Amino acid sequence: MMFLLGTLVNGALIIIGTLLGKMLHRIPEQMKKTVMYAIGLSVMVLGLQMGLKSQHFLIVILSLVIGAVIGELLSLEDKLNDLGQWLEKKIGSKGKGSISEGFVTATLIFVIGAMAIIGALDSGIRGDHSILYTKSIIDGFTALILTTTLGIGVLFSAVPVVLYEGTIALFATQINNFVPHVVMSQFITEMTSAGGIMIFAIGLNLTGMTKIKVANLLPGILVTAAIVTIIYFYHHVV
Repeated sequence: MMFLLGTLVNGALIIIGTLLGKMLHRIPEQMKKTVMYAIGLSVMVLGLQMGLKSQHFLIVILSLVIGAVIGELLSLEDKLNDLGQWLEKKIGSKGKGSISEGFVTATLIFVIGAMAIIGALDSGIRGDHSILYTKSIIDGFTALILTTTLGIGVLFSAVPVVLYEGTIALFATQINNFVPHVVMSQFITEMTSAGGIMIFAIGLNLTGMTKIKVANLLPGILVTAAIVTIIYFYHHVV
């Protein structure tokens, strides 16, 4: 079970960050609003930095467009919101929509990105948890800040994060043996860019400028993997 250590630490620090943030919930509403703008702008800059890492931007565009179609057909955003609202009913939260919004927003921020994949692979293959430890600290601090404005729903994002990273870590050796290194490298680069655009969209949502259904873009990450794989085998066959 040592290969799951980094994943479990990540989940634990999200929970700890949320609980600390909950202690700071008595912040004046105007201050909360300004803090939310600050978070949103910071997230947008982070997303922009990630989005510019692409080496073949056409892959990113195709991935997001195809992913958006799949996500809309599956109604992923609605399903995540329904899960958040179910949690809200179970714990009897008074803040309408707070659990749903916090859960969905935090889940997307913590799951999207290269650190989760690379860190989980390192944990599973080499038993090296350093990347996930770094991500854990970042996520814990982010959870603290998000909780002051979005509420306790942020805590429940630890579950999908642990499941996502844990699954990758569990099958890391098989992934490493089956997937050519060049394919994995290109996938991580293009996935980081596609994920960065999703992160940028989350930032826009946090500032209240838009209401983009970012969860419906998530299949774009799988589409990125498919396109990169097709290109790789096309070049090797031809």
